[in-house]
Amino acid sequence: MNRRPPAKASSELYTQDRVFTFNTVEINVQPSVKVKNGAPMSVVCHADISKSADFQLKHNFTIFKDGKLVFMTVSDKDDARYEVPMARSSDTGEYECTVEAGGKTKSSNSLHVWVTGMTKPILTAEKKEVLEGEVVKLRCELPEEVPPLYFYFRKIKMNSTPKEKYVFEAYKNYSEVEFSVEEGDNILQFDCFGKRHVQREFDSSEHSNKTLVTVREPFIKPTLSVKPSRNITEGDRIQLECSTVVARMRDIEIILQKNKTILNSVRDEKVLKYSAVATLEDSGEYLCKVEQGRASKSTKVNVVVSELFPKPTLAASMNKLDENRELTLSCSISGFQKANFSVLRRNSNGDVLLETSRSLTMRVSVNDTGSYICKAEVKGIVKESKPVRINVYAPVSKPTLSVVSGLPEVVLGKPLQLICRSARGTPPITFKFYKGNVMKETVTNDTYATFLDENVGQNDKKGYKCDARNNHSSGVKTSNILNVTVVVPIRNASLGSIPYGEVEEGSETAFLCSVKEGSWPIHFRIFRKADRDVLVFEQSEHADRVMWRKGTMSRQDTGTYYCMASNRANVDVKSHPITISVILASWQKGVIVAFVLIPIAGAVTLALWWFLCKKKKAKGPSMEMSGPSLATNSTSEKLTRQHNDGDYYSGPDLESAEVEYTEVEVSTLDPHKAPVQKGTETVYSEIRKANNGCVIARWESINAVENP
Repeated sequence: MNRRPPAKASSELYTQDRVFTFNTVEINVQPSVKVKNGAPMSVVCHADISKSADFQLKHNFTIFKDGKLVFMTVSDKDDARYEVPMARSSDTGEYECTVEAGGKTKSSNSLHVWVTGMTKPILTAEKKEVLEGEVVKLRCELPEEVPPLYFYFRKIKMNSTPKEKYVFEAYKNYSEVEFSVEEGDNILQFDCFGKRHVQREFDSSEHSNKTLVTVREPFIKPTLSVKPSRNITEGDRIQLECSTVVARMRDIEIILQKNKTILNSVRDEKVLKYSAVATLEDSGEYLCKVEQGRASKSTKVNVVVSELFPKPTLAASMNKLDENRELTLSCSISGFQKANFSVLRRNSNGDVLLETSRSLTMRVSVNDTGSYICKAEVKGIVKESKPVRINVYAPVSKPTLSVVSGLPEVVLGKPLQLICRSARGTPPITFKFYKGNVMKETVTNDTYATFLDENVGQNDKKGYKCDARNNHSSGVKTSNILNVTVVVPIRNASLGSIPYGEVEEGSETAFLCSVKEGSWPIHFRIFRKADRDVLVFEQSEHADRVMWRKGTMSRQDTGTYYCMASNRANVDVKSHPITISVILASWQKGVIVAFVLIPIAGAVTLALWWFLCKKKKAKGPSMEMSGPSLATNSTSEKLTRQHNDGDYYSGPDLESAEVEYTEVEVSTLDPHKAPVQKGTETVYSEIRKANNGCVIARWESINAVENP
């Protein structure tokens, strides 16, 4: 137990002796981060490490370029060196190093290295000698460079600006192009150079070696001759000849052109000939072109053709004339008499020859309207005059004026459109429209014209007319006067009835449908509303109202009625509805009342009789007992009560009789008047019983009782 603590202390001391830590890991490039292409370059990675003691430590150095491993070594030194004997543009990039030791790893910051310049490109040509029209195929290569790369090719000619082409190659360090060999190319030089993109900038290589290419002509430039000369006169024959010298007579073609129009061509021949009688139109530039494959050479020559005689002139005695009149056409050439003349009429299917002389006289018809020309021919040269327009007119017929819609009427508030026609007459025809004597509009057309009057009044009584004329000498023709009826639309329809509202069954009812305004005739219709509107009456009248008498009304005629009115304005105007109720007739009511009241009156009478009889029997004995007392009292006192007290009195001479007094209310009712206030009259009723049991009633006034 005493030995263990020292052992533990010894272990801790050994561990502390092997402690280390990375302070920094750095990377740098020698001689600098910007290296010239082809120069040596060293990438140095250095690790700064702190140790607890002096002990050996193995370092694993790894260097990366653009994230890819380019160098790795193991050393017990604090740094490692990556040597590049000849730096190339492909060595440009981001460098970073990582050091691993004793289970610990640390990396440096990245460092950008730029290798300036590029290797010199190598240019080769497929052929050293070519013919005009062929192509030169070139190859430019940038050895030791890594794509993507840009290749620039140049075609260099003496005393001219080089022609340049460029190609982008994403995956190759070489590129190929073709240049065509054109006319005039003799000795050509070609070169190329390359570019690459580095951190938003372009790095360029030097130019390649120059490659020389010799060009041979497959044929010489053609010659173009004109006979008899380049300045000739109309009527002379012109001859053109185009020739060349070729090295190889195969697929060669000679073409003669004037103003891009091909006049003649030959194949596999050295000479082309063309001949024609010269005209003014033959003046101009002629082009002879020789083609073989892609090669092409041309020659131009200018030819001037002088006028032999001017164009003829055609004159007409009249340009506008009536039919059946005489027309003379004359053809002439200013300052020139000897020519062959002809007069022709233009036609879509070809000119029609009318006369082979200087002049033409004819009596014309409408069908002779058209364009005429004359032609003159001298020494095979034919020239024609400008066309002359001749118009032959037939007189217009009397025009007819009508309404476009057909009927000579118009609805008030609507526009009126009129049409004026002439059945005959050579157009153009001028039409004039009049309203009354006021001219409203002028229209020029072929055979008809229209006029729109948008201001037609209700009381407009003016007639319309039109006239027509053309270039015929006969003058103006006028139509008949057209009177137009103005149709006033229906306004404010109404419906009434007699009697109104309630109608007794079986009686007659008159319905009156009327309008406030509207042109006659008016078409009236009366409807009764049900599940669907039922037409019950229909009639047309030359009046603003109509009456319909319904003879016998029945309960089925109860309902809502309305009327509709219309005229030629074709607008239906609807009235407000009225309601008709069909009720019982008076005699029907009387019968019903009789059947109801008679049983009621009999029942009331029987009940009253029964009530009186019962009341009499109930009050008889009590009145007999009170009789003597009343008699005794009556001898000693006077009657002092008033008439309206409602008491009753009996004298001594009535004591032996069975007498009953009662008070009765009486009300009067006039059956022909409304109920009146009830009045009450007090009477005395003396009822005596007879031996046979009958009741005798007598009515007396109160004065008779007070004075017996």
